Amino acid sequence: MTRSRSAARTAGWLAAVAAALFALLAAWVIRSPGRPLPGDTGLTHWSREHRPAAAAVLARLITDTGTGVIPYALLLLAGLLAGHTARQRVTTAVGLALCLAAGQAVRWYVMWLIARPRPAVADWATHASRWSFPSGHTSTATMTAGLLIAALFLRGSRVPRTAVVLVAAWCAAVGLTRVYLGVHWFSDVLGGWLFATAWLSLVTCGYLTLTGRNGRLPS
Repeated sequence: MTRSRSAARTAGWLAAVAAALFALLAAWVIRSPGRPLPGDTGLTHWSREHRPAAAAVLARLITDTGTGVIPYALLLLAGLLAGHTARQRVTTAVGLALCLAAGQAVRWYVMWLIARPRPAVADWATHASRWSFPSGHTSTATMTAGLLIAALFLRGSRVPRTAVVLVAAWCAAVGLTRVYLGVHWFSDVLGGWLFATAWLSLVTCGYLTLTGRNGRLPS
């Protein structure tokens, strides 16, 4: 088995495990309509009671980077930097953006199917809309983080550990601020992480299987 096939198989297994865990969590949420899961209420209450004005402002600044144009701008920039030729740069940038858009569309459909209510509005420290599970900011930030790291691998250079740690810390921070600001249960955030992991692993498996390449852009 070649290295690329082995990597594709690993990604496929990771996609299956993450999807199974997400399905189990989603089933638990559906079987508890309108009710938080164990641990959700305690974390929400703690966040409400430990939310000074300055911390809330910082949390809102962080949480806002996980939605809107910022994730797409980051991916377009990463795609343009990943390629060695003009064609590679454009193809990679568009491909990364499409992967995120497709993942967001699937997440949106799942959210509407489950239709889980958010925590009480009285606990909110920022604006929020629509349903709660899985967290959109969390899944978007996590998918963006994974695609940014993928762009580093696609360039074919050694990926700096510092960059990976910073990107991972960013997506984790976006998810945690959703709980801290009172607009999501922690189980929503966990669902966002699992959904994004499943989606990224599935995309990675498909890419490696179709291209047969070891994570490098074609010449």
